Formats: sequence, C-alpha cells, structure tokens
Amino acid sequence: MNLKSLKNFFFENIGIKQSVLKNTFWLTAAEMVTRIVQFILIVYITRVLGATEFGEFTFALSFVSIFVVLSDFGLSDITNRELSQDKNGEAEYSSVLSLKILFSIGATILTAIGAFFVTPIPIVRGVIVILAFSVSVSNFFSIIYAFLRSRQRMEHEALVKIIQAVVTIVIVTFTIFNFPSVENISWSYLAASCVSLIIVLLIFHFYVQPLKLNCSIAVWKKFFHFSHSLGLASIFGAILLNADSVIMGYLGQMTQNGWYAAAERVISFTVIPSTLLFMSFYPVLSKLFKQSGERFQTALNYYIESMIVLAVPITLGGFILSSQIISFIYNSNFNPSIFAFRILIFTTGISFIYSPYVMMLIVSGHQNKYFIVNLVAAIANIVLNVILIPFYSYYGAAVTAVITNALILILGIILVKKFISIEIFSVKLFKITLVVVLSAFVMAVAIGRAVACNLNIFLVIIAGILSYFAVLFCFYKYLFKLNFLSEKHE
Repeated sequence: MNLKSLKNFFFENIGIKQSVLKNTFWLTAAEMVTRIVQFILIVYITRVLGATEFGEFTFALSFVSIFVVLSDFGLSDITNRELSQDKNGEAEYSSVLSLKILFSIGATILTAIGAFFVTPIPIVRGVIVILAFSVSVSNFFSIIYAFLRSRQRMEHEALVKIIQAVVTIVIVTFTIFNFPSVENISWSYLAASCVSLIIVLLIFHFYVQPLKLNCSIAVWKKFFHFSHSLGLASIFGAILLNADSVIMGYLGQMTQNGWYAAAERVISFTVIPSTLLFMSFYPVLSKLFKQSGERFQTALNYYIESMIVLAVPITLGGFILSSQIISFIYNSNFNPSIFAFRILIFTTGISFIYSPYVMMLIVSGHQNKYFIVNLVAAIANIVLNVILIPFYSYYGAAVTAVITNALILILGIILVKKFISIEIFSVKLFKITLVVVLSAFVMAVAIGRAVACNLNIFLVIIAGILSYFAVLFCFYKYLFKLNFLSEKHE
C-alpha cells in the first residue's frame, strides 16, 4: 500500500467498511487518549481525596449529570442525523448553535438552584454549582461533534478531543498536586473546559465552518420537535446512570459512594469499544436507512456481530480479574469495591448488546419509543435503588444497575421487532455467538493459568486477548471451510 492509498484510507470516505474502519480508527485514537487521561485523573483524585471525599465529589457530579442533560436535550444526536441525511441542513447549523446556548444556560441555572435542596453541606453545594458550569461548557462540544460526524470526519473530532484532553490533564494535574481539595479540583475542571472550548471554537471557525448565531424560531421548532422525545429519553438515561450515587449521597453514605464510584469508573473504561462503535456506525446507519434497505441491513449486521464479539470476553475477563484490577488501580482502602465491580461488569456486556437496538430506534425516527424504554428503565431503577440501597448500600445499587440494563435490552428488542421491518436475529448470528462463547471459555482458561503464575496484570490481560482472538480466528477459519458460517448477509 503506497502513501496515497494510506492517505485515502485514513482521510477519505470510500465505502461502508472503509468508512467505518477509518472512523473507528480515529475515534479509537481520540477516545483512548481522552479516556486514559480521564481515568488517570480520576484514579489520582480518588487516591488523594480518599473514599469519603471522593464520594462527595461523585455525589455532586452525579447530581449535575442528571440536570446537565437539559443542556443538549437530544439536540446533538438529531443534528447529526439531520445533517447526515441532508447536507443542505448545514445552513440551519447557526440556529442550532443558538438553541444549544439557550439550553446550556437554562440547565446550569436549574442545577445551581437544585443544589440548595439536595444537600445541607455547604462545600458540596458549592461543588455542585461549579461542576454545573463545568459540565455545561464541556457538553457544548457535543454540538461540534454532531457537525463533524455528519460529514463522517472523525479525524477532526479526534483532534478536538485530544486538544481537550491535553488542556485538562495539564490544569487538573497541577491542581491535584498543589491544591488538593474537592472544591479546587472542581474549579480546575471548569477552567480546563473553558480553555479547551475557546481553542476548539477558533479552530472550527477558521478551518471547518464559519461560526455564527441565528435565532430562527422555525428551525428551533423543527429541531425541538425531533429532539424532545430523545431529550426526555436522555434525562431518564441520566437518571439510570446517576440515581444510585445521588441516593447514596442524599442518605449520607459518602464513603460507600466512594467505593461504588471507584468500581464504576473502571467499568466506564470497559465500555469504550461500545462507545467507539456506536459513534462510528451512527452516521453510516443514519444515511443508509433512507438510501438502501439492503445496505442498511448489511451495516447493521456488522454492528451487531461486532458487539457480540466484544461483549462476551470483556464481561467474562473482567469478572475473573476483578480482584487484580481493583487492587492494581487503587490501594487497600478500596477493597470493598471488588465485589461491586464483579456485579457491575455484567452491565458492560448487556450495554454492548442493547446498543444496536437503541440505535435502530433513533435512526429510524422512533426516538419516542426510545423515550419509553428509558422511562420504564428509569422508574424501575429509582424504585429498586430506593428499596435496596438503605439495606444493602452500594451492593444493592450494583444489582439494580444490572436489572435495569437487562430491562433496556428486552424492551429494545421488543420495540425494534414490532416497529421496524428489519432482521434482528438469524441463524448465522446464533452460530457466531456460539463461536464467541467457546473462544471466551478458552480465554478464561488462559487467564486462570496466567494468574496462577503470578504474572503482571497487563501480561494477564494481553494473554487473554491473544488467546481469545487466536481461538476465534481458528474457529472462523475452520467453520468457513465447512461452509458452516459461509452464508452471506441478507
């Protein structure tokens, strides 16, 4: 492959597979950098603050995360969809930016007011207000990403995310080592978000698309009409992710909240592949849904199969290595996080599997059905957390998370099957799942042997990855020769 071919592969959109691979590559690069930076910062913050103060920080951030959804209200996903399906829609982008600003201001004000009702602790109230501004500013990047994803230019999004990661690690790290406190760390995140946004807006304005604001009521009504169901669904999705920490914090279980949050932060790292594939396939499937049913089915099949191939080994490997992972990342004060991690790792696998069904509801224009899914799951989540947390604390929260994720999967499959004319399961998919499970079993044996030999955790993980994909490849190669999996996608 010559230099020109490489350039075309990484910077041009040629076909479905190539576009997905190119976009996945750039998103992987950016997400790995940003997620690793975020993860390292959280680990240092956790170690410096300890379980109790980290629990306070998590409580404040979780409360903010529920309200800050209002700063987007589904606008970014709808903008991505509309611009992907009709390039003429870029003329409306200036009005979308204006609407995004109004949403952000409203969300920040509501969060700041809510801080005075959710906790009597003055410091925690102050942290909530600071983080409300920080998260709203950081969330503004989503509308920039929507534009870039609609053009399937994830290489530009990668640059934006890397800039944000560099600025964040410089400012927050300086604060952690020189002025370690919950309040100061919150201020540092706000400063990093503001500096990053200014840099990115300047680059976007001069090199991608000139920025301007336009107050078009007609455009606002149009996008709000499309986004309100998705926005409401996002609110309930935020409740699903954060209600447990908010309830524990409200009940004064700050130390337990810190242990639970420590496990959750590792879990958030395991869902990176799912996030990357979702972002890569979303613009492709949005475009193909209106253009070609056959090509849409083909791309969807790739997506579902990819999720299955990743979900099973990550879940099984995480469960087996839970003790080693938590012990390596945190100190002995966080050993109570191990059992919570073992429960929560199942949410990773389930979320991988339900992602394609959630995406199908959105790209097909059934975002109101997605709202129903999140509404039902959020109600179940709140009810179960209110019942279980007072008695079982963070263990009850972990069990609740698994149950509600399973509920999303079940409802997603039912609604897609009922409202969308598309094949969601096939004999080939069953056979692929069987091959994946067998390969994961071999991986589990390899991991067990590596742990018994007291190998470093990184070497154990590498051994697991290599054994899984080696066996998976061998199974595929053998079965294709037998014409066992040789059927083409419909």
